[in-house]
Amino acid sequence: MNSCQKYFSTCLIATAALLGGASTAFAAAPSAPSLGAASDFAVLSVGTATPPSTTTDATAAVSTTRSNITGNVGSAGAVSFGDASSPSVITGNVILSGAYTQVPAAPPNAFSGSLITPLPVGVITDFNAAYDALAGQSCDQFLTGTLAGVTLTPGVYCFSAAAAPTGTLTLNGGSTDTWLFKIGATAVGALSPTDFTVALINGASACNVTWWVDAAATVIRGDFKGTILAGAAISITGVAPATPVVGRALAKAAVTLTDVAFVGCTSGSLGGTAHPKCNQGVGNGPEGCDPGNSNQSNRYLANPFLRSNDEPTSTTPGGVPGDPGRKGGNK
Repeated sequence: MNSCQKYFSTCLIATAALLGGASTAFAAAPSAPSLGAASDFAVLSVGTATPPSTTTDATAAVSTTRSNITGNVGSAGAVSFGDASSPSVITGNVILSGAYTQVPAAPPNAFSGSLITPLPVGVITDFNAAYDALAGQSCDQFLTGTLAGVTLTPGVYCFSAAAAPTGTLTLNGGSTDTWLFKIGATAVGALSPTDFTVALINGASACNVTWWVDAAATVIRGDFKGTILAGAAISITGVAPATPVVGRALAKAAVTLTDVAFVGCTSGSLGGTAHPKCNQGVGNGPEGCDPGNSNQSNRYLANPFLRSNDEPTSTTPGGVPGDPGRKGGNK
């Protein structure tokens, strides 16, 4: 904690010049809306149907070319991946409301999990709720320029309209610190980084970096990190054989990946402060912390067990809590 955060209830944001050269800006950590059921996906296209339903949404689609995805893929529309020269591979489930297409057709399954239909409405509504909550986050500082050579501590950083980052942006913070970048905070704005690298130092996590985009996001090459929530399509294009990307690609329109090795987040905060881990000892009282999830069952499969902190049994979703032992506390 820096001295400004520790000793003042309100402090001025450092106004380092961000147009060129190395600089550092300090800001308060944002609050944390939840992705809910949408957090289970590395790649997700929810479409624009209002209200959302399990019927195929033509505005939603996921397609990949020569790309590998680690994590679940979801679409309120169709999913297609692969091309004649090289199939794509998904290490996870494919959950969709529309048609599934794979090129080449053999092997029959280029994904390690299950093909599940339809995409639950709850996934769509949870994404939309998180997108709207992030849209309402207050900006700590407005940025301009390419972000090349800039170092940022945790906070909410905004571009008034479009952003086209290049070069290397360094994020300096701990494993639970968070960054939220809002693109198009006051006007229509797209995110279009080219040869852009997000460098993480001092334990900063890619899964605690969020990019909220008013319009489309088009990522070309580079070493991009973080969860993108886009109001329009997301396109990520790497360099063969595959450019690494760590985070999530979640959009209201189509998501297209080409020559990308996409590693999805399974944890991390969504542009907000992560809760500390619980002591979980009996008699500690409310701790305002995250107890973690030990039940890793898939909620989308038949006869699912909803995730909880206790392991499930064959008849009890969420499991049965163990005996907490003596409850009287120390006398």
